[in-house]
Amino acid sequence: MNKEKVFSIVYMVAGLSSRFGGKVKQFARVGKNGETLIEVSLDQAISAGFNKIIFIVGEKTEKLFKEKFGKSYKGIPVFYAKQEFNPLQRDKPWGTCDALVSAKKIINEKFVVCNGDDIYGKKSFEILFNQLNKEENCATLGFKLGTVIPKKGAVNRAIYSIDEENNVTDLVETIGIEKEKLNELGLTQETLCSMNIFALTPNVINLLEEKLNEFKKNNHEDRKKECYLPIELSNLIKENKLILKLLETPSEWMGVTNPEDEEELRKKIASMN
Repeated sequence: MNKEKVFSIVYMVAGLSSRFGGKVKQFARVGKNGETLIEVSLDQAISAGFNKIIFIVGEKTEKLFKEKFGKSYKGIPVFYAKQEFNPLQRDKPWGTCDALVSAKKIINEKFVVCNGDDIYGKKSFEILFNQLNKEENCATLGFKLGTVIPKKGAVNRAIYSIDEENNVTDLVETIGIEKEKLNELGLTQETLCSMNIFALTPNVINLLEEKLNEFKKNNHEDRKKECYLPIELSNLIKENKLILKLLETPSEWMGVTNPEDEEELRKKIASMN
């Protein structure tokens, strides 16, 4: 009997959202039948073929996620990694690169890592699953900036540069993007940006760990500076240690930045096929 190939879906769910009133965004009930946001995303990933679930939890989310999901979800095994930090030296964890590295011991297969409070769409997961199944190169998805920034308020997004073969050459974290001020930042509605979803191979985690250790060494006195996953992947690309293919998705990204976005998201999900 052929042993089924394992592909992990890794969710970064270590933090609580200050903008969301300190609640767990992932547990907002936004599905057609009252499913939580994270369940909507999980169902999309599972239907695309992912057959191992990993939650990267933090001090404030570990108990909540373990109580909700336990050891399996719809027959798919669930594993947990904990992102930790020393509160005597830091005000917050070391960021998304640190989150992924903290799951190193339980990721032995190709995987997709993504935010736990975003809905990427079934097609997005299918595109990345097919890439991992068939190709050796890692990949990511590009979303048009105009579709992933809120009507009000500012957000941070990593902006892509690509070559003629659609390989990423650079990722620049751009802070404080507002719909009204795109021109000032040299951006347009069509500019492709990252929504923190990457299809990677397990060896990349070792390379990221080296980057993280270097970052921690250089910033050990800083209580807040974070090591961002897109930036460190970009650094690996520039050092020719990683090829990251940029793929486009027809799926609409959906998420909640502020509590008032919850109702709008509920309506969008209700109108999905």
